[in-house]
Amino acid sequence: MIHRNRSSTIADVARLAGVSIATVSRVIKDAISELKFVPRAAARTLASRRTNTIGLIFSEIGGAFFPLLLKGIEAETRSAGYELLIHSTQAAHAQKRRPLGEHNTDGLLVFTSSLEIEELCRLSQINFPLVLMHQTPPDEMNTPVITIENKDGAEMLVSHLIEKHARRRIVYMQGPEGHEDSQWRERGYREALESHGISFDPGLVVSGEFDEEQAFASMRQLLLDGIEFDAVFSGDDDAAIGVYRALKMANRSIPDDVAVVGFDDVQFSRYISPALTTIRAPIEEVGREAVRQLIHLLNGEQAQSLTLMRTELVIRESCGCSPKEVNP
Repeated sequence: MIHRNRSSTIADVARLAGVSIATVSRVIKDAISELKFVPRAAARTLASRRTNTIGLIFSEIGGAFFPLLLKGIEAETRSAGYELLIHSTQAAHAQKRRPLGEHNTDGLLVFTSSLEIEELCRLSQINFPLVLMHQTPPDEMNTPVITIENKDGAEMLVSHLIEKHARRRIVYMQGPEGHEDSQWRERGYREALESHGISFDPGLVVSGEFDEEQAFASMRQLLLDGIEFDAVFSGDDDAAIGVYRALKMANRSIPDDVAVVGFDDVQFSRYISPALTTIRAPIEEVGREAVRQLIHLLNGEQAQSLTLMRTELVIRESCGCSPKEVNP
């Protein structure tokens, strides 16, 4: 019998329903998850509590790209008077927990592919401030996005190889699966081929992963397979280093035998030999702008739904241009 003169417990609920406490707990958890329920007390806490902290979620912190992005984020966060918490979801188990979110930050900056769509939607449904970098949100989410002109940049780069240097067998090294930067760069690559009457050859598209070692392995395999090519669009500058290594190991001259181009224009691009023709992306400014848009949301202001930042072609010697044609 349940005593009415005291507060009921979960054990009382289980006894009345004729089930175990574990069953009651499981049913409640399932219902909360399905309904995306936030208790009123917690909602009031979220509305009033400020941690003065911004969270940043990456899938992986590595390569020459991320320090530049992080530099912009950190500088703008500090300027706005906020602390910065950073978490990498690279570990397989990381997706199963919520190290950053409404419990310890006022808002989140999320780099592409860092959070599962279900978690993004959950945060959006409780009106938690979010800004995405290099990732389009699901249709049902009205979340600000900061990204760059990947397609136009790639099209400029590949068109330069075709028009200036008469290259027609151009390899494209894809980035990580599902990475929107890679997808847009591939679209620019394909459109440049099509506009110049060059048929797309799927055998010239290989995995580069925006990673030096993966690009090196893929380039070595192309060479071992005897695939004919006269240029490589490496996907990004980190991958270009792997391409350089593989080509030099095979005694292929850059750019005489094979032209090589990158994307991002990170610091080492001008110092490798030959200096790398690439696309200059405003990486640091992307980080700064992402923080600015998040601050708008934190202040209850309207944020810009899409910020698309311009890229520019940087001519150096790896494509075949002479030193006098190189950008300053």
